[in-house]
Amino acid sequence: MEIFKEIHPLKTFLTDKRTQGSLIGLVPTMGALHRGHVSLVQASRKQNDVTVCSIYINPTQFNNPDDLLKYPRTLEEDLGMLKKAGCDAVFYPENTEMYPEKSVLRMDFGLLDKVMEGQYRPGHFSGVALVVCKFFNVVQPDHAYFGQKDFQQFAIIQKLVDELKFGLTLHRVETLREPDGLAMSSRNLRLDAIEREKAIVFYQSLLKAKNAIAEGHPISIAKKIVEEEFQKRSVKLEYFEVADSKNLNLLESVNDTKNRPIMCIAGYVGEIRLIDNMFLD
Repeated sequence: MEIFKEIHPLKTFLTDKRTQGSLIGLVPTMGALHRGHVSLVQASRKQNDVTVCSIYINPTQFNNPDDLLKYPRTLEEDLGMLKKAGCDAVFYPENTEMYPEKSVLRMDFGLLDKVMEGQYRPGHFSGVALVVCKFFNVVQPDHAYFGQKDFQQFAIIQKLVDELKFGLTLHRVETLREPDGLAMSSRNLRLDAIEREKAIVFYQSLLKAKNAIAEGHPISIAKKIVEEEFQKRSVKLEYFEVADSKNLNLLESVNDTKNRPIMCIAGYVGEIRLIDNMFLD
């Protein structure tokens, strides 16, 4: 496994692979890897000859400076995990490599980045899109892989690919969960034992909401069910919404769309912010 900290050597490495006819897959991450990230690497290896994983904690997507400082950093463990998973190259740049000057570029995705995460984290998706553009331009992958847990992010990056005509295919990989249903997340590392037990409310609430809607109850009732579940566990609910998975229009009824609806949820367990989602089938 090759490790690169600078853009030019990585591009030289990939140019050589590309001239040999190799397909290239990209898995962008911010480190603190878990089995969910490994599943992205595995998906890439099935479709590509070369898999590149980036590890970069992108400062432009953090609204809270304290959150940036506290984000888990586990480089040695990450590299060991990637090597074992069969990753071919790791791109681990410094901030000065990615942002030699302070960036002033801002991106707007209309409704896509105004609801849910966009409402509570203004500017977040502009930062995400900016760094993803940089990775796409540096790596020039044939395929790129993102987890379903960050579904709104995936929808925005799909829009980015479509609008800017990046010559690649995006893949959304299903969320991996712990045995009790908690979605795997780098932020889970920051939960203490009591918080970890409380965190299963995200998954359990989504299941109860899904069952309620399947039984014919309106979305408003599903929202009340979720709110009550969070109150019982003293966990702060930030939002629970049902959205059109294609355009992220927020729905008052599942009959308001012909597309696949998705439930999205966010909240705080102590100081740790977690998100999750689940499709309505």
